[in-house]
Amino acid sequence: MSILSWILVGLVAGWLAGVVMKGGGYGVLGDIIVGIVGALVGGYLATTLFGAPGAVDGFNLTSIVVAFFGAVLTIGILRALTPRTRV
Repeated sequence: MSILSWILVGLVAGWLAGVVMKGGGYGVLGDIIVGIVGALVGGYLATTLFGAPGAVDGFNLTSIVVAFFGAVLTIGILRALTPRTRV
């Protein structure tokens, strides 16, 4: 998969995960990074747990769904590890 595809999948997945997870968000660049990391996490889990090689292999619906679930998991882990500040 080309770097442009990774960025596009990361952008879509990160934005969707940010909308679903509600909160302060990470900004556009942060959402892209979370989406790309989510694609890596989701692809690894899909391959390991479900035996689906190439779950994230282009700009398609399957890749976006896998990256979305990975990004949601990544956001959940990030929020669990970082301390909350009260406003």
